[in-house]
Amino acid sequence: MSVEEVSRATRIPIVSIERIEGDHFDDLPGEVFVRGFLKAYARAVHASVDEVLARYTACRRVAWVTPLPISSSAEERSPGRRVGVAIAFVLLLILFTVAISIVLRPRGQGVPRELSGYEPGGASAPATTEPV
Repeated sequence: MSVEEVSRATRIPIVSIERIEGDHFDDLPGEVFVRGFLKAYARAVHASVDEVLARYTACRRVAWVTPLPISSSAEERSPGRRVGVAIAFVLLLILFTVAISIVLRPRGQGVPRELSGYEPGGASAPATTEPV
């Protein structure tokens, strides 16, 4: 089969097939893609998929990465974070209470009588006073 025929059959770009045939696996995308390309390539040329992958694995030094365990220092910081969140919550609650009390405070209370224009007898104070 030609490279173009393999490319059409596998839907692998021609450049990638040329790299596979030239054993330039480092020029291909990640390991997962290489293995997928090799499986599709083996099926297209009627070769054993397991044998192709075994040969690839034997010629490559694949580093297996094992995840590191979670350190205990992250667990030790957890209670301190909870205290910080609790303090922030209390402060927000206090600010909310103050804001509500300002908004809902009745108007007119706290203004001196001289400025409000209100007299207990029912009459309002004159705007100007004449000297006697």
